Amino acid sequence: MHPMLRRLDDLAAHLATRPDTLALLGLGSAGAEHDRLDAHSDLDFFLVVADGAVARYAESVDWLAAPCPVAYSFRNERNGRKARYADGIFVEYAVFTVDELALLPFTGARVVWRRPDAPAGLDRCGPPPRPATPYDTVEFHLNEALTNLYVGLHRELRGERLTASRFIQSYAVDRVLALLRLTAPQAAVHRRDPFDASRRVERAYPPEVLPLAEMVPGYRHNRAAARATLGWLTARFPVDPVIATAVRDLLATDADG
Repeated sequence: MHPMLRRLDDLAAHLATRPDTLALLGLGSAGAEHDRLDAHSDLDFFLVVADGAVARYAESVDWLAAPCPVAYSFRNERNGRKARYADGIFVEYAVFTVDELALLPFTGARVVWRRPDAPAGLDRCGPPPRPATPYDTVEFHLNEALTNLYVGLHRELRGERLTASRFIQSYAVDRVLALLRLTAPQAAVHRRDPFDASRRVERAYPPEVLPLAEMVPGYRHNRAAARATLGWLTARFPVDPVIATAVRDLLATDADG
């Protein structure tokens, strides 16, 4: 058994001794797809507790430390914490009641432990995550990517390199991933993460399809990144010549010009 799965089992054995706990759900690579666990995995889980017990379990780590001492932790949200065990296992978890859990969007959960009288189906996800925009179309993502490049290059020319890198090497690339999802879905069936499109894309798309090294070359290379992404877009989609020309003009503009 993988050490992280054993840690969850040991934690569940302790939680079963506490009358105000109801279930422990493994998530991510500790969930239904636990064959993905490797040396770089985090241990993600939900703890389901009785009404009125959330604050106590979110604030204290005494229960978390039952299988192994906790060397580091901090409360990163109202319901949860990030922590590192003394043996190096890093965990991220949140604590919910049954009613709170029913309202959450999540997927791929695995019931590690539940009380016999706990409600059934706790590992079934709640409502799906709301899309960032209702305009989930090729036209929308294409033009978002182009305008991200345009705005980013203007900020690069102004000397605002960090925000430029975010527009060019992050926001625009996110739109590229959305375009691939819509136009090449058969290439991206490798366990897509519905909450983070950047997860495992290297396994889904080879470099000749998604040249990330050219699109995300780093802080000092915003122009090269914009040029690569513009070339990728124009080679695959009908790009509006007005915005394409505007981006090319910025690429040809001197920083002090």
